Amino acid sequence: MRYLPLLLLILYLAAMWFFSAWRLKQELNQKSTPLRHPRLTPMLERLGRAMDLPPIQAHIYEVEPVNGLAAPDGRIFLTRGFIRKLDACEVTAEEMASVIAHELGHVSLGHARRRMIDFAGQNAIRLALAGVLGRFLPGLGAWIANLVATAVAARLSRQDEFEADRFASALMIKAGLGTEPQKSLFRKLERLTGAQGVGAPVWFLSHPPAPQRIAAIEALEARWRAR
Repeated sequence: MRYLPLLLLILYLAAMWFFSAWRLKQELNQKSTPLRHPRLTPMLERLGRAMDLPPIQAHIYEVEPVNGLAAPDGRIFLTRGFIRKLDACEVTAEEMASVIAHELGHVSLGHARRRMIDFAGQNAIRLALAGVLGRFLPGLGAWIANLVATAVAARLSRQDEFEADRFASALMIKAGLGTEPQKSLFRKLERLTGAQGVGAPVWFLSHPPAPQRIAAIEALEARWRAR
């Protein structure tokens, strides 16, 4: 019985995650269509062949913010806003292929399942710290606990992004597209998304800054060439 409160907390947090995933799935079902684009179809075929699979299936999520998404059920999405950038020639088909390869990395590496565990752990940390710190720092304990949990969540998310970038680099090279589209897209990212600089300490960011991601890809390429 001593561990019953902890068990109930874990079950509650897991239920919250599953409900969030279900709600996202419903929204994606309602606001998405299969991706059939003349400039992207060849890219999907090349990525599929590189993985010894049929052409990769992807969908368009009918929202304007520029983004890519790997859903918990394994589907890959590009937003309508991203497709508009492609049609306006602000990004290339090869750069879009690098986004799809990155999202495939999230799926292949099981990041959605990992994030479910991380989500439960982060909320447990937040609640436990808030309870302990609240005794000594009334009014500040919950705020500090939230900052710590946010920083932990952001760090884990950045690790996932670096892992997905590595997967994408390997897949893009195998598909004969190379890593330059991946790096050139990162150079455009701030302008494409409308972000004006970092705006927050790096330890609170869910995605690594673009220069760090480019540097990591170039370091990876250097190791591969040295073999």
